[in-house]
Amino acid sequence: MSVHSEIKKITTETLRKMKFDNDKISMITAYDFTTAKMVDAGGIDAVLVGDSAANVMAGFETTLPITLDQMIYHTQCVVRGIDRALVVADLPFGTYQSNPEKALESAVRMMKEGGAHAVKIEGGKEIEESIRKIVNAGIPVMGHLGLTPQSIYQFGTYKVRAKEDAEAEKLISDAKLLEELGCFAVVLEKIPADLAKKVTEAITIPTIGIGAGANCDGQVLVYHDMVGMNKGFSPKFLRRYLDLYTEITGAVAQYVKDVKSVDFPNESESY
Repeated sequence: MSVHSEIKKITTETLRKMKFDNDKISMITAYDFTTAKMVDAGGIDAVLVGDSAANVMAGFETTLPITLDQMIYHTQCVVRGIDRALVVADLPFGTYQSNPEKALESAVRMMKEGGAHAVKIEGGKEIEESIRKIVNAGIPVMGHLGLTPQSIYQFGTYKVRAKEDAEAEKLISDAKLLEELGCFAVVLEKIPADLAKKVTEAITIPTIGIGAGANCDGQVLVYHDMVGMNKGFSPKFLRRYLDLYTEITGAVAQYVKDVKSVDFPNESESY
């Protein structure tokens, strides 16, 4: 049992201390009560109610279609299942980019109605005023740099970001800006491991990597990918800890067979 499993509640301050102590942060996504209970019981430090719910829960190709109301619903479900982990919720596309007032309104709803402990938003300098407004209202903000899926149509690809010097320099300067603005952590997605190491050393807030190498202060994976529920998704950074797709389809096939052969229910399963 780790030292941290004895802590009742993980806070943003806990994560800062973990970086300082060189104690790696574990983060995973969850979108519903049952999953939240399981990952919390497994000792996860932070849970991200990701807008990736648009992909894995709703079947959309990108994260863009999910609404704030839908994200609030998923967050409510997750929060009810959590005893210990920090719950961070994504503000979806279109709820914070246009102006700082709208950004604050979205973040307030996510905290008040969703019950989130913090919000996550994508981008650097471009959304500076929105971050400032949210942080000044006392709402913890996690940043997100590198591959920012909400900007997928601008990038046109899910390939590794910041390989060129100019983009790498901007990413480092954005990370420093996020720290300056009062963000408590930043997700680094799909960037070269060397660059992630540089960023991690350049700022005092924790970095959480996904496809950004081992030198970040923590790691995050999408739950459905990590437990092998998605058959067709195999990026280089993903480690599958289970093959639930095979297990579940096999169990369902067995159930179908047992029902059709009248093997289920048997006498002991009947009243």
